[in-house]
Amino acid sequence: MPFGIGIWELLILLLVLLLVFGPKRLPEMGRQLGKGMREFKDSVSGNDKNDDPYATELPPAEPAATAPDESPATTPSQPRERDSVS
Repeated sequence: MPFGIGIWELLILLLVLLLVFGPKRLPEMGRQLGKGMREFKDSVSGNDKNDDPYATELPPAEPAATAPDESPATTPSQPRERDSVS
């Protein structure tokens, strides 16, 4: 066993964890621990794959349509003056 932990020490540790956190919380903690270890391994190995199944890439934004009588906001009709700081 790693770190010199025997089977009895491991069983006592698991029993204490069960008593402290309860049977409903232990599976969630195991999942979080596994996810953290997986993310650490991926970051060390350089894998940049996305684990989020709901992540999607958005298409580039289109410029907003303007009314015919309005000038577009990107091209001002008169150059703006700068304030001078003295």
